[in-house]
Amino acid sequence: MELALDMAGKMPEGLTLNISYAQYRKGFPGWNRTEIAPSFHRLYFIAEGRGSVTLNGVKYEPKPNQMMIMPAGTNQMALTDQEDPYSRYFCHFDAQVGEWPLFPADGKLYICDARDPGFIESTFTELVDLFHRGGPFSVLRAQACLLTMLACCLEDGGYTDFWKDFMQQAERSKLGNVLTYIQTHLHEPMEIEQLAEIVHLHPNYFIPYFRKIMGVTPMHYVQRKRMEEAKRLLTYTDTAVSDIADQIGMQLAYFSRQFKGYTGLSPSAYRACIR
Repeated sequence: MELALDMAGKMPEGLTLNISYAQYRKGFPGWNRTEIAPSFHRLYFIAEGRGSVTLNGVKYEPKPNQMMIMPAGTNQMALTDQEDPYSRYFCHFDAQVGEWPLFPADGKLYICDARDPGFIESTFTELVDLFHRGGPFSVLRAQACLLTMLACCLEDGGYTDFWKDFMQQAERSKLGNVLTYIQTHLHEPMEIEQLAEIVHLHPNYFIPYFRKIMGVTPMHYVQRKRMEEAKRLLTYTDTAVSDIADQIGMQLAYFSRQFKGYTGLSPSAYRACIR
């Protein structure tokens, strides 16, 4: 227990969080869906209704006043009762500690009975309002709401070894060499075969192996790191957009399209907004 507490004290230092969507919804839209494996985590609070979710082949039946975390990259199906459909609050988010996803894609559903459902519902309502209303400090406040609810879900669900398990996943150290290679070779063309060779796996095995740990495919991860590097260069340097495209190994026109798809803004507009 002492080891787990010590790890828990260190882990948040590298924690990054990004909320991509938050909403309250009642009824069928967005719930009854066939198997998917999203690239983002989902947090839910069930207000009322009946239904089920299947995650990595295991079926669960969330009840009112329960919270659940569905990790990115897991295979997910969802159904809700026609006579008594779910009313639910939900948040789509990315969360990493350093380069590692906070919740593993080969993992389980984190589910719990909320100890104080009134508090969770009011906190989720605030998060949804902050996400849609905006404002100079809304991102910070929304992240605080999300972190509070994630902690409540793990705590109320009895996941006391969460940080310990996170630290002790041996597969992470193996994949670390691949992540280092990607980071230091963003300016070069990258092929699956190159990355697979680093961990001595056939490409057909490497792709699901990478996705199991990181929650996204190798090339999706490469693209995300290139976009993050472009954002950094646009924010902190005066490097020309064409030179930034070169530095991350992309043609200018393709880079501009990809960057706008990633951020919603062209590179020039993004630079203008953050300065």
